[in-house]
Amino acid sequence: MEKDQAIYLANQIESSKPAMYEIRKLETVGGTLPKFHQWTNSKKTLAAYEVTRPESDTGYYFLFIDWHRNENYYLVIYAHDRSTTCAEIRQIQELDDGPHLVWAYKPFKRDGKNDQRKAYFKQMFGSTTVHIKLPSSPSEVEKFFTQLFKLCQNRVRADKIVEVFDFEN
Repeated sequence: MEKDQAIYLANQIESSKPAMYEIRKLETVGGTLPKFHQWTNSKKTLAAYEVTRPESDTGYYFLFIDWHRNENYYLVIYAHDRSTTCAEIRQIQELDDGPHLVWAYKPFKRDGKNDQRKAYFKQMFGSTTVHIKLPSSPSEVEKFFTQLFKLCQNRVRADKIVEVFDFEN
């Protein structure tokens, strides 16, 4: 996404007061997010937030970051333990009801079971591509967060499905 789109999204988040979520802005230093994760060090970061849902005791980190150092900003969502990313979203697509983030499930595990993961994701969620409407006002941020949390939870569930079912027999 373009820098102005990332700034717009960050401003919507900062202006919001979602009832189901708590938002804590992380401090950036000189336009970067130091000591967060080795993959983020020294990359331009417009804004970063810890977003938690106390009701379900879940949370993620939302970073608006120049992920590949090419002036193309991403919304990178990190697991709450910072061990890995749950989603790296850069594409915005204009649909009939407004602009949407577009994310595609593409597992890259090295166990030969990615086709099963994709099939499960598609069966459970209708498609391997997810569209999430951008909030057009701070009052829409709660719905936006709910969809992003669902995306992350579904991605983790699909990644782990081969541990739950034996696809070999």
